[in-house]
Amino acid sequence: MASESTETTPLLHTKTGDAQSNAVTRSSAIENGVPLSDGTGQESTELPKLQIFLLCFARTMEPVAFFAIFPFIGPMVQRNGNLPESDVGFYSGLIESLFSVVQVFVFILWGRLADYIGRKPVMIITLTGMIVGTMAYTMATTIPQMILFRCLAGVFSGSRLVMRTMLFEHCTPENEAKAYSWFGFANNIGTTLGPILGGVLADPAAQYRGVFEGIAFFETFPYALVGLALAAVGIVGIVATCLFLEETLKLDKCSDSSNLGAQAAAQQRFSMRELLKAPKVAITIWVYTHFMVLAFAVTAIMPIYLFNRVAIGGVGLSSPQISAFMAIQGASQALWLLLAFPFLQRRYGSKGLSKMCATVYPFVFAGCILLNAFLRIGTEPATASAGIVGLLIAMVGPGASMGFTCAQLSINDASPSPHILATINGISMTSASIMRSFVPGVSTVIFAVGVRSQVLWGYLAWVILIPLAITLNICIDYIPDSRRKGEDEQ
Repeated sequence: MASESTETTPLLHTKTGDAQSNAVTRSSAIENGVPLSDGTGQESTELPKLQIFLLCFARTMEPVAFFAIFPFIGPMVQRNGNLPESDVGFYSGLIESLFSVVQVFVFILWGRLADYIGRKPVMIITLTGMIVGTMAYTMATTIPQMILFRCLAGVFSGSRLVMRTMLFEHCTPENEAKAYSWFGFANNIGTTLGPILGGVLADPAAQYRGVFEGIAFFETFPYALVGLALAAVGIVGIVATCLFLEETLKLDKCSDSSNLGAQAAAQQRFSMRELLKAPKVAITIWVYTHFMVLAFAVTAIMPIYLFNRVAIGGVGLSSPQISAFMAIQGASQALWLLLAFPFLQRRYGSKGLSKMCATVYPFVFAGCILLNAFLRIGTEPATASAGIVGLLIAMVGPGASMGFTCAQLSINDASPSPHILATINGISMTSASIMRSFVPGVSTVIFAVGVRSQVLWGYLAWVILIPLAITLNICIDYIPDSRRKGEDEQ
């Protein structure tokens, strides 16, 4: 619709006037909670396959580098520190947690930098730093060196938030669900391959004597082969990123003046306070964090719950049975993401699917109580019922993990401007990292207190998680609708 003219309306609009009018648009957008357009007008529903592949490949690299150290961190700590076995757990836990602690302080900084100099440079810097830090870690010969290099890898762990931002900027509302399902699947591949790689390549002089025995380098640095393998894969990813990955940060440009272009871009940048006060931003970040709190708690409690005796509130599975159960969960999560998520997100939108996933959580937690209750009864019908409940928990429960991806899409939808997507992603990931630093520990303590003192028959942790999940469903009512829904209504 054409704009109305008044007596004070200039007959000729200038570039300067256009740039100045953007400031009004920006203020109005903040006031009304309307995300600002990047002005590209992109309507294509076809995914840029090469760009998505490069981002998914890089997404696989990060969890591989993170989880590859887990199989040998205990022996490495004991070797480098000459420690008694009783002290290995303390130092191993310290080194593992430092990575997440450091992330708390750097995510927002990397997000700000990506919004200022561009996504691609920050992604190249962080990928390089992460690979160098991990490589140096595998060659550490003392515990202080291990701590230093693990922290260094944590400092350069900002690539994930840049990948998420670039993925969104490559997508349209019609194809974003498909892209994010593959992105989540790439993360699952990385978390699976990382421990396998670390276990297979650690201490090759001892594992593969016929090939590596007598090679001084691998006897001096028994875990360096893991770092070399990660470096080789990392170099491929970094070179591919440099050559083929496209920059997605588009700054507004004015043909007659670069200063006006910079001014227009600056008008879509926000202070941290201004961003958090923008409508629906804070609550959307909290919904993402809330989903992660539930995930961190369940991930920490589940192995203990599966291992503990039935009489005190567990399931009483052996280690191979626990591995099989968790493998089913992992496979189910991948299938939900790849096969169900694109259809459900397009059908119900990110907000609607988030509510569905949040609704599943209380039933999963109640199912864990019901599973143990059936096993305690011990009759043949009760045992059969327990098998059905356990199968539902393992195969249907992981569908709730689609909520993480929905929450990510909602964060993108809540962003007041496309020029601050990396910053808002940095804030959300910082919030999640803060929760990850203490939620697993608190959750396992609560679970342990419940089963040891038989508080609520050993169900204390699950009873606390049920209302926490119900609260999440209430919070989701206040997040923005998906871009697709908003555009369909126009």
